[in-house]
Amino acid sequence: MRAERGPRSIGWYDTTTMIDLPRPALIGVLHLKALPGSPGHMLSMDEILERALDDARALEEAGFDAAVVENYGDAPFPADSLSPASVAAMAVVADRVQRECSLRVGVNALRNDARAALGIASAVGASFVRVNVHTGVCATDQGFIEGRADETLRYRRLLGHRVAILADVHVKHAVPISQPDIARAARETAYRGMADGLIVTGPATGEPVDIDELRRVREAVPDRRLFVGSGATAETVQALLSVAD
Repeated sequence: MRAERGPRSIGWYDTTTMIDLPRPALIGVLHLKALPGSPGHMLSMDEILERALDDARALEEAGFDAAVVENYGDAPFPADSLSPASVAAMAVVADRVQRECSLRVGVNALRNDARAALGIASAVGASFVRVNVHTGVCATDQGFIEGRADETLRYRRLLGHRVAILADVHVKHAVPISQPDIARAARETAYRGMADGLIVTGPATGEPVDIDELRRVREAVPDRRLFVGSGATAETVQALLSVAD
């Protein structure tokens, strides 16, 4: 296969990074209720699914481009390996959302099970996965989490599906240990970890991104899609989109 110089696109699809999203893109998250086997599990699978579909339809009607299926209700999260029950439940939800909505679908298997996310995405035909710690080491409330970019990329190749990897840089609810400089961490995530796109967050869920950090990541890695992962509002989105995608 002849190598391409610089990004080319066919419609929304970047041939160099596998990302199948418009530019700019608006991505919502389907925060699933506690799944079977998790400590807070209370609802039936039918109830969990209907709530997720209601949220997906609301995002679709509001003009969002994609939705991430995420096991948000499964706290406290395992560090790096989801239970089979959670994987199966997430696959059921992702498949229904994919079938019933026009949204692109992504998967985030909390806290950091990239293999599970890729497996779900490949099974249902989802467009992308989010990986919270793709490279380096972070201290989190689940303990130390190590990036496994090599395993993730090899597993994607083994599955044979074009699923984009969107990777966090200095992810929320974590302290970076291996590379505290966000610009260097971004370069390592993009060029050594070979992530298709980068995500920058605030320090915790719902907290705004530091716009200066966002600019540093953009300057360090100008050739990858850059997404804001927390805290965007109707009031701040215009300023964020002046830097991010």
